[in-house]
Amino acid sequence: MMDFCILGSGVAGSTIANLLSKKHSVHVFDKARGPGGRSSNKRFKTNLSFDHGVQYISPKSKAFIKFTEKLFKKKVLKTWNGNHLDFTFEKKPHSIKYIGKKANNDICKYNLRGIKKTFASQITKINFKDNYWEIKIKDGSNYQFKYIVLTCPFPQLKKIARKYLDRKILNLNVNMQPNMTVMVAFKNQKNLPISSIKFDDDTLAWAANENSKNRFRSNINLWTLQATLKWSKKTINKYKNNSLIMKQLVSRFIKLTGFDKSKIIHTGAHGWKYSYNFEKTTLLSYWNNKYKLGVCGDWFNGPKVENAWLSAQDLAKKIK
Repeated sequence: MMDFCILGSGVAGSTIANLLSKKHSVHVFDKARGPGGRSSNKRFKTNLSFDHGVQYISPKSKAFIKFTEKLFKKKVLKTWNGNHLDFTFEKKPHSIKYIGKKANNDICKYNLRGIKKTFASQITKINFKDNYWEIKIKDGSNYQFKYIVLTCPFPQLKKIARKYLDRKILNLNVNMQPNMTVMVAFKNQKNLPISSIKFDDDTLAWAANENSKNRFRSNINLWTLQATLKWSKKTINKYKNNSLIMKQLVSRFIKLTGFDKSKIIHTGAHGWKYSYNFEKTTLLSYWNNKYKLGVCGDWFNGPKVENAWLSAQDLAKKIK
């Protein structure tokens, strides 16, 4: 029987897996086809892809700065330079923008080196009995572990593990917010000499020029569009059955940039139903020694990649 089951391969899941693997046997499960969680990357064509979740990393804490600098030196991360426009005119200090050398899930791939992992495997039920965990997968397979760590969003956590959680975590004030993301590719469109644009708009909040990340050279221009919170709330539960929602966001981008609609060769959409939690909670992570169950994730203390990493670091200290 292996020691730890880790549910989720995003930044929190991959980080806690990496930390625990130094002393324990670890197996990571994720329902997605690859690692990353919200730092996932969507492949369009060979060498062409969209960072359709996390756009970049700007470390703030000393510990995370040290970690990202290490990954920069190892060429896992690189800086995203260029012209980043902000039409909201928010006064924010200049900060470095790190991205993955190949994709923004590179940080998760780095963390998971040498660790057993199973993708396209959705855990449907967990059960604690006889002092061990029984894990059931959607395909009918079963596993047994001594411990379990869950890194899923708060609503999904309560759904799968409520009876093993105490009031300390169940009563946290967590309000997960959605984000609608659209990916659009143009062929032979004269591109803008811009890396990203932050809009002052009711519909479109952000646009990222994937070509500016210098991961590929192509006459195909890839842009990742992220909607405002207001628009995301209106559309998150409708977009899969309504292609007009995706077209509305693309049309808004074209109107604001002057791109040629006739040169679009691809569009795709992804709805992050539980994208982030703005408010910090009273916990940074959670460990239940009775059930040998841990929880970590960015939603404990903010919406950024760094928050997920810090939560995993905190949980590792609690596990004896």
